[in-house]
Amino acid sequence: MAAGEHAVTAGTKPAPVSFARSLLRTKPVDRIVAEGGQGEGGELRRTMGLLQLTLFSVGATLGTGIFVVLGEAVPLAGPAVVLSFVLAAVTALFSALSYAELAGTIPVSGSSYSYSYATLGELVAWVCGWCLLLEYAVSVSAVAVGWGAYLSAFFDDAAGFTIPAALAGPPGEGGVVNVPAVVVVLLAMFLLLRGTSESATANTIMVFLKIGVLLFFCAVAFTAFRSGNLSPFAPMGWAGISAAGSKVFFSYIGFDAASTAGEEAKNPRRDLPLAIVLSLAIVTTVYVLVGLAAVAAMHWTRFSLSGSEASLAEVLNVATGRTWPSMILSLGAVIAIASVVLTVMYGQTRILFAMSRDGLVPDVFQKVSPRRRVPVANTVIVAAFIGTLGAVVPLGRLVDATSIGTLFAFALVSVGVIVLRRTRPDLPRSFRTPLYPLTPLAGVGFCVYLMVGLGGVTWTVFALWSLVGLAAYFLYGRRHSRLAGGPSGRSAP
Repeated sequence: MAAGEHAVTAGTKPAPVSFARSLLRTKPVDRIVAEGGQGEGGELRRTMGLLQLTLFSVGATLGTGIFVVLGEAVPLAGPAVVLSFVLAAVTALFSALSYAELAGTIPVSGSSYSYSYATLGELVAWVCGWCLLLEYAVSVSAVAVGWGAYLSAFFDDAAGFTIPAALAGPPGEGGVVNVPAVVVVLLAMFLLLRGTSESATANTIMVFLKIGVLLFFCAVAFTAFRSGNLSPFAPMGWAGISAAGSKVFFSYIGFDAASTAGEEAKNPRRDLPLAIVLSLAIVTTVYVLVGLAAVAAMHWTRFSLSGSEASLAEVLNVATGRTWPSMILSLGAVIAIASVVLTVMYGQTRILFAMSRDGLVPDVFQKVSPRRRVPVANTVIVAAFIGTLGAVVPLGRLVDATSIGTLFAFALVSVGVIVLRRTRPDLPRSFRTPLYPLTPLAGVGFCVYLMVGLGGVTWTVFALWSLVGLAAYFLYGRRHSRLAGGPSGRSAP
C-alpha cells in the first residue's frame, strides 16, 4: 500500500489522524477497483463495448459548440480558425492522454474525482467532484435551454410554427418557463431509467445522425467553395488564432464521458483508453472539416454579421439560396443537443454514484434498482435539478464558470498521472501516457494558461462555487466519509 493510504477494515475504526492529514488521505487504488459496479441494493451491469463507449464520448462532445462556436471564433481568426480547432485539439489531447492512462488503471465511474481520490487526497477529490457538478449539471442545463431554440427554428422552417415566447424561455429572458428544456431532460431521464444498454443504443443512433448532418453541411458548403474566401488566411496573425483557440477549446469538453462508464464497460482496461483517444480524433476531424467548409463558402467578415447561433445556417443559405438545407441543419442541432443531454446526464449520475459510495454525498445516490441495474433515485434527482435550472433560471455568467471548472479537473488528472507513477509504479497500466512526464506537465500548463485567460467575473463565480463546495464538504462529506470510518450503510470490502 502506498504511503498516505488508509485502509478501513470491516467493523473497525481507523487510527486517529491530524486534521491536516485527514484532508490528504487517499483511497487505495485496489479498493477503488474492488468496489467497481457495487451499489446499495444491486450492481451496475457491464454492457458497453468499445463502439458504445467511443460514441458516448462523441455524443457528449459533438453538440451545441460546433453549431454556435464558428460565429464567435471566425471573426477572431479569419479562415485560420481551422488552425484554431487544431490548436484546441492538441490542448485537449494532452489531457486526453492522461485520462486514458488513469481510465485504464482505475476503471471506475468516478472519472477524475476517483483519480484524484487515489492520488491527491480526499479534499482535492471533493473539490474535483464539486467542479464536475458544475461542468456536468449546469452546462447541460444551458444546453437544454439551447435545444428549445433549435427546436423552434426547425418547426418554423418545416411548418411555419414557432413555440410561444412565454414557453420557450425562463423569467428575465422574455419567458415564463422553458418547456422544451424540461422536455429534453425528461426524455433523457426516461432513456437512462430504461437501462444503460438502451441509452447507449439511442445515443449511437443519434451520434450517427448528427455526424451525417454535419457531413451533409460540408458537402453542401463545399459546392460553394471559393478560394478567394481563404485569403488572407490569418488576418489577425497568431494572436487571432490563439484567441479563437481559447473559444473553440470548449467545443472539446465532453471527451472524458467514457471515463464515467468504467463500471459498465465490458473490458474497461482495454476499451476506456481507446474510446477516449478515438472520440477526440473523430470530433477533431469533424470540426476541422466543418470549419474549412464554412470559411471557404462564406467570407469570414460575414460571420460577425450573421450571429453566432445562425452562422452555419447562414452558410447554407449563401451556398444554396434555399431554406431546406437550413431545416435539415436545425434538425441535426436538435438531435445533437439531445444526445449531449443524454450522455452528460449519464456522466453526472455515475460521478454522484461514486461519491455516494465513498460517503461524501448521501446514500440515495448509490442505490441501484435490482431489476433495471441503474441508480434510479440518483437519475430522477439529477433530472429534476437540471430540468429546474433549464426551465426557470437564466444561467448567465454561471455557465461561463463551467469552463474553468472543467479545466481545473483536467489539470488534476494530469497531476494525478505523475503522482500515481511515483506512488504506485507497480500498478498494471493498459495504456501509458507517451513522452512522460512531458505530456502530463504540458496538460497542466495548457489548462492553467487557458484558466488565466478567463475573465474576472468567471473567476469570482468559480471562487464562490468552490466556497459553497468546501462548506458542504466540512458540514457533511468529511463527517460521513467511509474512508474515515464515518456512518455508512456498507462496510468496506
